[in-house]
Amino acid sequence: MELRHGALAAFTLDDPSAKVAAVQFLWDQRAALQINAQPVLDAPPQPGRPAKPVLILPKDVPRRSPYTPEGHAALIHSIAHIEFNAINLALDAAWRFADMPADYYRDWLRVAFEESQHFTLLADHLAALGHGYGDFAAHDGLWTMAANTRHDVVARMALVPRTLEARGLDATPIIQAKLRKVGSLQALQAVEILDTILREEVGHVAIGNHWYHWLCQRDGLDSVCFHAEAALAHGGPRLKPPFNLTARKLAGFTQQELDELPTT
Repeated sequence: MELRHGALAAFTLDDPSAKVAAVQFLWDQRAALQINAQPVLDAPPQPGRPAKPVLILPKDVPRRSPYTPEGHAALIHSIAHIEFNAINLALDAAWRFADMPADYYRDWLRVAFEESQHFTLLADHLAALGHGYGDFAAHDGLWTMAANTRHDVVARMALVPRTLEARGLDATPIIQAKLRKVGSLQALQAVEILDTILREEVGHVAIGNHWYHWLCQRDGLDSVCFHAEAALAHGGPRLKPPFNLTARKLAGFTQQELDELPTT
């Protein structure tokens, strides 16, 4: 079995459980996987995903209080949706971009595997709340950025792991603080799940940082200037505080990059 073709096959699966199983099978077989970095593989227009959740514009996603059972479930669903998208993003990074070192493909397979574990933790928590993935509407913001950067691996590393996924490092402690205020057993269980996710997401952003700087060095690009240019060209979001500076530093952001984050 070849890693990139296996990642593409998992990427195309619609059923979340089947996608998770395929990723975990690839991870279990990782020592035996061959890697062929040469071919440009045929690109599906989008990842495989179920008919639900219904995808709507971010501004149309209803806001619910986490202090209600329905609101708590909706919050967990939104995070599960992010993690499902993150599986597809990692698989896409693994199969789409040719002519990268073997360790690049192994790194993104690791990310896909860990994202599949995160999704499973959240899906199980949703089930305990009497809900399933697909019960609430969601938006497609993460995949939109992946589509925008599908022809440029440097822009992909700049704007998905280093920008969108790094925002998760900032947001998770805020979400955890809200859940601690809720104080229920289920809310505190969710806090523990988010502890696991945050710890491993630091590693995922670090992988993005590593390959971004490797690519910039390979291509003779100024990493700070290129990031700003890519954000402008591909619709990168404007970053807003607060920032989880500790997590960002652990994830490989330089002190210069941290110092240049906006203060308002």
